[in-house]
Amino acid sequence: MCGICGEWNAGGVDRDKIHRMATVIRHRGPDDEGFYFEPNLGLGSRRLSIIDLNTGRQPIANETETIWVVFNGEIYNYPALREQLIARGHTFRTQTDTEVIVHLYEEYGVDAVKHLRGMFTFALWDQPRRRLFIARDPLGQKHLYYHYHDGKFVFGSEIKVLLEDVAPQLNTRAMHHLLSLRYIPGDDTLFEGICKLPAGHWLTLEDGSLSVRPYWELRYDPKQQGTEADLITRTRELLVKTVESHMLSDVPLGAFLSGGIDSSLITAIMATLSDQPVKTFSIGVLEDDFNELPYARMVAQQYRTEHHEYVADANLVATLPAMMWHMEEPVDPFAFGVYLVSRLAAQHVKVALGGDGGDEMFAGYDRYFGNQIVDLYCAIPPSVRHHLIEPVIERLPNNFSYNNKVQKLRWLVSMSEVSGSERYAHSASYLRFHHAHKQALYTESLWANLSSARSVDWLVKHYNMPNASDPVDKMLFTDVQTRLSDHLLMVNDRMTMAHSLEGRSPYVDHQLVEFVATLPASLKLKGRRLKHILREVARPYLPETLIDRRKQGFSFPLAYWFRSELRQPTRQIFAESQMVEAGYFREDAMQAMLDEHAAGKIDHNYRLWLLLNMELWHRQFIGGMSIDALQAYVLEKIGLPATSQIGSIV
Repeated sequence: MCGICGEWNAGGVDRDKIHRMATVIRHRGPDDEGFYFEPNLGLGSRRLSIIDLNTGRQPIANETETIWVVFNGEIYNYPALREQLIARGHTFRTQTDTEVIVHLYEEYGVDAVKHLRGMFTFALWDQPRRRLFIARDPLGQKHLYYHYHDGKFVFGSEIKVLLEDVAPQLNTRAMHHLLSLRYIPGDDTLFEGICKLPAGHWLTLEDGSLSVRPYWELRYDPKQQGTEADLITRTRELLVKTVESHMLSDVPLGAFLSGGIDSSLITAIMATLSDQPVKTFSIGVLEDDFNELPYARMVAQQYRTEHHEYVADANLVATLPAMMWHMEEPVDPFAFGVYLVSRLAAQHVKVALGGDGGDEMFAGYDRYFGNQIVDLYCAIPPSVRHHLIEPVIERLPNNFSYNNKVQKLRWLVSMSEVSGSERYAHSASYLRFHHAHKQALYTESLWANLSSARSVDWLVKHYNMPNASDPVDKMLFTDVQTRLSDHLLMVNDRMTMAHSLEGRSPYVDHQLVEFVATLPASLKLKGRRLKHILREVARPYLPETLIDRRKQGFSFPLAYWFRSELRQPTRQIFAESQMVEAGYFREDAMQAMLDEHAAGKIDHNYRLWLLLNMELWHRQFIGGMSIDALQAYVLEKIGLPATSQIGSIV
């Protein structure tokens, strides 16, 4: 696991700048650094040593030193690839997985990437061809950002390495989509002029020409054949092998244990494969309806893991400046859990496996089943729905609890107004900013520029693609192609690497993903049972109570906090908004949303969180506020001293 950066410049490369770029991402690789230079090219690497601790220093070259690579990630099938390449006559100087990339490239050219099984971004310099070749893994577990202008191409594992070349300016188009979707789709970023390489794509820069192409495609048809029992067995066997491959390490490793079925099953499989107690790490909160610690403890006790816990409270908002510096965009509430559990885990291990992707692979979200409920609701005559049922639902008080029923009923009513791809697109963005919300929030000039851009069209486009035919598979495909790579896996990468910890996600191993995609949709969502086949895979490993419990998710009680501890600080920050001063947002709309939430009229907690984060992001990246200064600002608003303890270790 590393951080990489570099530059190709027709006018010559500044070596000191490449060194500065690498220093900016030192947290991604505190163990070592390395560089390769030519007059028009510079490559840099920061290394977190996981495999081959002694001889794996990057950049690494082929035998003739005509091909060089810097690499971020892990290649889980590298032992087998190494044997194959040695049999073909290649000579290895190290034991590291990085070296297989240069020899594969010698054999297969750019198609070398199709032989890799793992998480990665790498940049490879083909000296004879004068070609820079960059690739990102199929599901997008690792990330790469770039800027190309006027004969200069710069890239890095994080955006911050590019900000010496690109003056930070808000990309309002990307913000527009973020407010609705929770993430930034496609190749956009919040910074104007900086792009991200999409998952499953490669990039070549040759003779001054830049090309970006996909190399991997996920398809859900044709379906696997066999009885349900046979498919459960095959899925279990493949998952066990996948977890075993992800345990490859020369340093201590552990597991994130949230209390849900995804991470619990990974932990259980690790425990059965390990001859030592697995180190496990969990995060909880004080509010019972959001707290999953009791279920995490259940698994920890069953497998006698070396278990560690951390309990967070509303004051964790003070960690936002540091988290935002690592995220480089607004911090999703989900990220808090990953950040805090990574901070805890990094005190004990250098690698941690988690359950990321289980919901997107096996149909774990309520909306997968909820869209079927909408069909049943739509069978009721419209006159009955509009004149009898919906007025009652509108008057029901909202209690702001986790998965509260009033919010679900209002979601049902809203989704009944659309169908097909439009329904799924709106269901996935319902809790955030609708088009009408944004019209009220934006200034007239901003709305004039963005009103024609519908954020949900990104989801509609993927839902209507021919890669899947069953409606459930269409929803899963849409989430894999958008939310998974652009949000969940980005959060996991940034929040783990913030603490120099390598996070691994067995569920998004691309060979496992390809197999699960072709399982019958009826085994993923069976009747009302979400993740049916994964629950059956887990049956030999986990207690019935955990297997059959309703999904809860890794979350925090923001809805409560915005009506109590965070209400007044948020009001003050909105009153001093730089987003308002810059001509993007209207303060009266922001304050009105906070008032509606505090009065119990509408649960705006996700929207308020996005607004609060956009304000702090703007102060940090556009206004140039340091992490320390921004943290002092937040602590002042909360009314806490600068030395306040955020949460507690149990």
